[in-house]
Amino acid sequence: MAFNPLPKTPFVWKNVEKLAKVVEDGNCYGAQQMYKSISARYISAERYSEALDLLHSGACLQLEHGQVTCGAELSVLFVETLVKGKFPYDDDRVRKILKKFPQIPVPQHLDLTDDDDMQKLSEALGEAKIRVEGCSSFLKAAIKWSAEFGAHRNGSLELHDMLAEYIYSESPEVRDALPLFNVLTQTYKSAIDREPVFYELLEEIAGIFYGVQRRNPMQGMFGDFFKMMGGDGM
Repeated sequence: MAFNPLPKTPFVWKNVEKLAKVVEDGNCYGAQQMYKSISARYISAERYSEALDLLHSGACLQLEHGQVTCGAELSVLFVETLVKGKFPYDDDRVRKILKKFPQIPVPQHLDLTDDDDMQKLSEALGEAKIRVEGCSSFLKAAIKWSAEFGAHRNGSLELHDMLAEYIYSESPEVRDALPLFNVLTQTYKSAIDREPVFYELLEEIAGIFYGVQRRNPMQGMFGDFFKMMGGDGM
């Protein structure tokens, strides 16, 4: 059962153009509801190709306009429709939508002691999280589709690679967490030095969240002991 986003039937094309204008006019939420309701009618009538045309167009258009949440929702509906229509797996259908997910770099070289820079970083990380969650939902749905209607029982290897690559490239809060943790530790070293137990707590945090091997407690104890002995002998 082949699917090709083009050419569209005159009726589908009319809906695509109408909804595209709604998005262009800035009413992305209103367009979203129409994309969902019209495609649902197509699906209930088992007119899967028309539903796929509409959902594909809507997902790409919403993503192009930076509406990641809306675009991701339509992307998942697109894959669910492929499953309902029992379409054979083809990764090209997934790639066309995946390319539309925005990839915006997190601001670099920020002053972590500056409130404005920290606000920018916080906002950028929040936006990155939304992108990753949306794209991950889409690709996970596509992997399930490929497992059911593709050659691999565990899903397409290409899709697994796409998911891993996107999560890594677009998850700065995961990728850059340890370097940021180290920078903050150095930035506030003078405050941390006031209470030795802070270092123990920070070591525990680094071990649990970032996999950093903790210092041997005995080494630390004997190191402190020899420091004291050396200090007394001076």
